[in-house]
Amino acid sequence: MHIILNNSSMIPIYEQLMEQIKNEIISGKLKEGEGLPSVRALSGTLKISALTVKKAYDRLEEEHFVVTVHGKGTFVASADRQLAVEARRKAIEDEFAQTIEKAKTAGLSKDEIREIFEILILEE
Repeated sequence: MHIILNNSSMIPIYEQLMEQIKNEIISGKLKEGEGLPSVRALSGTLKISALTVKKAYDRLEEEHFVVTVHGKGTFVASADRQLAVEARRKAIEDEFAQTIEKAKTAGLSKDEIREIFEILILEE
């Protein structure tokens, strides 16, 4: 598992960690039933708090990406990959909805929001 965290990002460390683990599960790099590093081991490797890793693992478990077996560790959940992809898609839709709401609150029109979206998507 290859994790890169950005300490200067506005995104909390535990969310960065979650997203990268989700990406590895969805892409198939982490296989069903495969064990994740222990909380202590991963916190040591990444030089972050064990509580941060625990929070990420707990959230991943809430979203059914992993299962924790007390005394044995945390493992990639045996779930349908399509469900994982759909959960990810839903999260992105929710973020879009929040961003659009912020734009409307700031006084932008639907056309201005579309224009910003088109500019951003064409940059890629």
